[in-house]
Amino acid sequence: MNDFEQYRKTFTLPDTVLSYLDMGTGPVLLLGHSYLWDSMMWQEQLALLAKDFRVIAVDLHGHGQSGPVPARLNSLTGVAQDMLALMDSINVDTFSIVGLSVGAMWGAELVLLAPSRVQAFVMMDSFIGFEPEITRAKYFGMLDVIKATGSIPAPMIDAIVPLFFSNNPDARHTADFAAHLATLKGECIADIERMGRLVFGRRDTLDDVEQLTLPVLVMVGVEDKARSVLESYLMHEAIDGSTLVHIPAAGHISCLENPQFVNEKLLSFLTAQLK
Repeated sequence: MNDFEQYRKTFTLPDTVLSYLDMGTGPVLLLGHSYLWDSMMWQEQLALLAKDFRVIAVDLHGHGQSGPVPARLNSLTGVAQDMLALMDSINVDTFSIVGLSVGAMWGAELVLLAPSRVQAFVMMDSFIGFEPEITRAKYFGMLDVIKATGSIPAPMIDAIVPLFFSNNPDARHTADFAAHLATLKGECIADIERMGRLVFGRRDTLDDVEQLTLPVLVMVGVEDKARSVLESYLMHEAIDGSTLVHIPAAGHISCLENPQFVNEKLLSFLTAQLK
């Protein structure tokens, strides 16, 4: 058990459970991790952010220590509604969102659901537009295989892992992620498959982008293979007043690959907006 587990709590819904870390005091930050990861993706940010903020780092449905993806969920809007219910359950009225990949996708839906409650929004290595047809078909095909085999086959793991990291990744990070993917079986695979279809079959939230009038920071690893720098540029151009930051020497999980740079930019933005 790592040191962060002492801060773990659970929020029980009628059909599932959300597990989350609750650390620190101050303005509240809701952290959303990438697909196939969990709240420990933020391990390099948690202690630092908790010095100045109350950090709520949640495990997505079917990920980490959270419960299964409920049958009722048919879009990322439903995910956002559950996250809002979590904040209601701990009596948090206003908060900011720091989301990476799918964390920013459902984060955008949450902003649209409750614009008066979200103070600032950080979108990392993400794209809230419609999934491009070519990549959607590719990922849906991979999900078909995962569902049929009840696991993630080794050759697919070999193809997936590089999508999440830079060109010269830390071997420990890639090995740990590959080992994690290899452990996914049974009900975990069913949840990964269902959530994957919600992620890659998401709606085009850019249709409502004019409603994102809060302070927005868009950050992207310059070597991100899963979500391109171009996609972040498109979001930055579409969101009035947003700031775009390129993260050097980082791929999709930029918070883990270049934590010093990410932490500096996060603290600068969040302190300016919330302190």
